[in-house]
Amino acid sequence: MTKKISDPKERFAKSLWASMLSPEHMQKVEDEVVERFIPAGGYVCRKGDPVEHWMGVIEGFLKMSSISPDGKTVTFSCMLAGGWFGEGSLLKTELRRYDVVALRDTRVAYMPRTTFTHLLDNSIPFNRFLLHQLNERLGLFISLVEYDRMLDPDTRVARCLAAMFHPYLNPGLRDGSSMQIQISQEEIGYISSVSRQRANQALQLLEKKNLLSVDYGGITILNLEGLRRFPEE
Repeated sequence: MTKKISDPKERFAKSLWASMLSPEHMQKVEDEVVERFIPAGGYVCRKGDPVEHWMGVIEGFLKMSSISPDGKTVTFSCMLAGGWFGEGSLLKTELRRYDVVALRDTRVAYMPRTTFTHLLDNSIPFNRFLLHQLNERLGLFISLVEYDRMLDPDTRVARCLAAMFHPYLNPGLRDGSSMQIQISQEEIGYISSVSRQRANQALQLLEKKNLLSVDYGGITILNLEGLRRFPEE
């Protein structure tokens, strides 16, 4: 479902790269990017799809995941407002290697491949942004592998929750205005590679440490730096 809004600039208000573009390039982006509404549980894209767009979250919450042959779900990352994804698949011209699902009602911006390629060919600031983004994403995934192999479950949950508030990959949270996320304990378990029951135990411990509060259908972060440093007091 494509949804038009009165001011196209709103689609990019929380995106770091938009402020770097020249007026000419920004006008092209505003003219060619479309917006779609994805209801909670709906697919933004599916594993195996041709990759024809670079996509960003205008408002809402997405998860990037895949299902193994034996039916196990592996969640790689979550995207919140201001986050853009899929540049790697566009650059490699490959089929989509993961599913992206809306965890709540979400507005998504779709930039066509032709627009993305035009910015690559003509905008040095856009290229610099992509270099930083790819570097930050690589660092995040290396950290997640480290968490999975080296940390205990409580610490994994704390660090994985903190990683969702990455100031570059999810820049809509960089001003600290929204520290509440709607996510189930099962989803937290997927992100942290623990069971739902074990995620619940970890959340109870982190709540006792006053690092977060468990809400109905989600959590609120009370001490982001504390989560990043956990279990240090």
